[in-house]
Amino acid sequence: MWKCEKCGREFKNTNQDHYCSKISTIDEYIAGQPAEVQPILQEIRAVIRESAPDATEKISWRMPTFWQGENLIHFAAFKKHISIFPGGVATGVFSDRLTGYKTTKGTIQLPLGEPIPYDLIIDITKWLVANAHGAVE
Repeated sequence: MWKCEKCGREFKNTNQDHYCSKISTIDEYIAGQPAEVQPILQEIRAVIRESAPDATEKISWRMPTFWQGENLIHFAAFKKHISIFPGGVATGVFSDRLTGYKTTKGTIQLPLGEPIPYDLIIDITKWLVANAHGAVE
């Protein structure tokens, strides 16, 4: 077991990445990421904001989240990729455009060092807004 000197939490992996303090805003989340990843996260935030203008920003599950009556989409940075979390239905709907990306039910991994498909994020977010629980048709 490894214990973080800052927060005292214990982990099975030595020097495991984690947040020592509670993050309450997306600005705080992004500021806590490596400098080279921050512009990518800001752009993802901007395209989601543009695609879901009525959504509220919050932190949920320790990740930046856009909420509109329910969690629409989350995103998060990792060592080698950025993941977006639009949910399992969305990953199924967009499966033809997700070839080449690692996906699991509800998660899409976008490798760092490769172009980020902002147009895909926009389309997924717009689809989520249109198909959110209680969406007006």
